[in-house]
Amino acid sequence: MKFGPIPVDTAEGAVLAHATTAGERRFRKAHRLSADDLSLLKAAGVNEVVAAVLAPDDLSEDAAAEKIAESMIHRNIEAKPAATGRVNLHAQAAGIFTVDAAMIDAINAVDPTITIATLAQHAPVEKGQMVATVKIIPFAVASVLVDAVTKICAGGEIIAVNAYQPVRVGVIQTVLPGIKPSVLDKTLRVTEARLARSGGRLTAERRTPHEIGPVAEAAASLARDNDMVVIFGASAMSDFGDVIPAAIEKAGGIVIRAGMPVDPGNLLVLGTLGGKRIIGAPGCARSPKENGFDWVLDRLIAGLEVTAKDIAGMGVGGLLMEIPTRPQPREPLPARAELKVDIVLLAAGRSSRMGGPNKLLALFDGKPLIRRTAERALDSKASDTIVVTGHQRERVRTVLSGLDVTFADNPDFTDGLSSSLKAGIARVSGDAAGALIVLGDMPGVSSADLDRLIDAFRKSEGRSVVRASHGGKRGNPVLLPRSLFAAIAHLEGDTGARHLVEAEGLDVVDVEIGKGASIDVDTREALEGAGGVLQD
Repeated sequence: MKFGPIPVDTAEGAVLAHATTAGERRFRKAHRLSADDLSLLKAAGVNEVVAAVLAPDDLSEDAAAEKIAESMIHRNIEAKPAATGRVNLHAQAAGIFTVDAAMIDAINAVDPTITIATLAQHAPVEKGQMVATVKIIPFAVASVLVDAVTKICAGGEIIAVNAYQPVRVGVIQTVLPGIKPSVLDKTLRVTEARLARSGGRLTAERRTPHEIGPVAEAAASLARDNDMVVIFGASAMSDFGDVIPAAIEKAGGIVIRAGMPVDPGNLLVLGTLGGKRIIGAPGCARSPKENGFDWVLDRLIAGLEVTAKDIAGMGVGGLLMEIPTRPQPREPLPARAELKVDIVLLAAGRSSRMGGPNKLLALFDGKPLIRRTAERALDSKASDTIVVTGHQRERVRTVLSGLDVTFADNPDFTDGLSSSLKAGIARVSGDAAGALIVLGDMPGVSSADLDRLIDAFRKSEGRSVVRASHGGKRGNPVLLPRSLFAAIAHLEGDTGARHLVEAEGLDVVDVEIGKGASIDVDTREALEGAGGVLQD
């Protein structure tokens, strides 16, 4: 193939390198020029084009990509039609992706004109997800190069989606004094969700003392009627002879591997019992966040063998995102007294239910509500107070003049609550462990109430969501740990952080502060009933 500027008179059959206009006709990039096209170009005064001229033994980009894709041996994968020199390959089932890396490397070493990119080895995939792409870089490639690639592809299966199987799983949870039933119940819900995403299902649960004998007995029983057994220990494995590995052996099983180079997930145990796989789950598996347990569980459900050597090879890439709720995180958080909390005071709303007046400017004991709320925030144990403004921002800022607050403007306040949350969180200091979200229209929340929430947050070492409550019902304010900040950036519309709290699986600490947690002044009646006087 030759590439470069060529006279239009000799360009029949050439492939345009750039979009070109001839009068009212526009030729797109990669268009193959015909005799009629040349006439139009010359009539428009175009005497030269930048194009590719194919040699007799060249294949066009689409033909080359299609030939390579057709020569690839794969499983549960569908190749899409070629376009712009690319063939995309998609999963026909949910499962675990596997790839012969040596074959891919060999193909990519043939010539830079031919490329294949894939997902990572053992990546989980959904049905319909793209798993690989064949891309030809130039407009054409020598057929001898394509032949070299197809020869490599003939060497065996190059990529595959190992489909998840509908396995039945039995769960054992050991119990020690002090472990809450709510923790065990949550573990079941998280496990059921984890299995559902890959086609498995939880069929039975046993709760036993954290002792070798009872665990061994329960494991043997569950292994008879299920494809797999998962054990959640009330206490983490601290030795290779600890309860879970010892119970597997006592039941007549074999421990394949205890411990793995994936964090979170170091304390996983993998074994076999009666021809069935048995997993001693690490404590982090009680969280829905990705951890080493997912890596092993998903592969087994996809019908893949997991050996001690496989687990030993998981260290590269095995440092996963920290799970804030772990009892022993990788790095200790600052001492409780040093945990910094910023307040995000939301004052951007339109007071639409008031029918005109801004409720935040209503007078309470002769003082604008938003100023009184800001003063209470400043009198609390919070380090900084960030006021998010939007509707009537100048009026709000005027009534707050002289106060040591930071303003965060929200030009998108009409989009709803999420826009104000994002604007406020973006201004929280980098060393703050959490943000206390305070609504500007809650006159019954005092500085002491805010301090109680901050104290509870520090007591949890910054790992829990802390929520004000009244009479056992959730209310406001809410203190969010830093681990939720990234997710808040993706909120849309008139949505708060409530569903994030539920989806992330963090512990929630409710702090009873009285009726102030449930009193806001959204309506004229509510405001006047709380002692406020509206201003025009």
